[in-house]
Formats: sequence, structure tokens, C-alpha cells
Amino acid sequence: MMVKVEEKLFQNRYRVDAERPHIRIVKPDVCEYECKTQQCTVCCPAGCYTLEGNGKVVLITDGCLECGTCRIICDDYRNVDWEYPRGGYGILFKFG
Repeated sequence: MMVKVEEKLFQNRYRVDAERPHIRIVKPDVCEYECKTQQCTVCCPAGCYTLEGNGKVVLITDGCLECGTCRIICDDYRNVDWEYPRGGYGILFKFG
């Protein structure tokens, strides 16, 4: 029986740091007007980035796997400010 990635991700837990998100989009206008591909919306394994109908990229950090894919994908624009969450916050892997 094959298990879907979504089912595995659901087993992980995430402790949200509402006071200090560990990722932010530096200049939202860059995503909307300069970036032609919005690769972060398809490459983030946790689906933290979504593309709205008006072309705006929205970031919701809840559930972030802290893999750094968004930093690598956005290298041309360097428009993602990313750091590890403060101690006690972030992803809590169930297995491993």
C-alpha cells in the first residue's frame, strides 16, 4: 500500500511562533511584478507559498519543514528572508 506525502506530513507537528515568523517575503512587489515563474509556489514541499488569482504570492509559515528550498529557488531575486525558528518553535518531526 502506497502512502501519500500529504499523509506523512500530517503526522508532523508545527509549533507556531506568532511573535517572530522565521520566513518572510522581503518585497512582495518583486514576487508579483518581477518574478515571472513564482517557483516557490510549486517547489515548497509543505505548500507554504500560494499564488492568488491577482498574481500575489502569499506566505503562510505554519507547517514549514525548514528545508530551505524557498531560499534556493528565489536565489535570482534574494527576496526570501529565512532563518531557523527560535528554540522550541518550528517543525516537530514524529519520525526521525
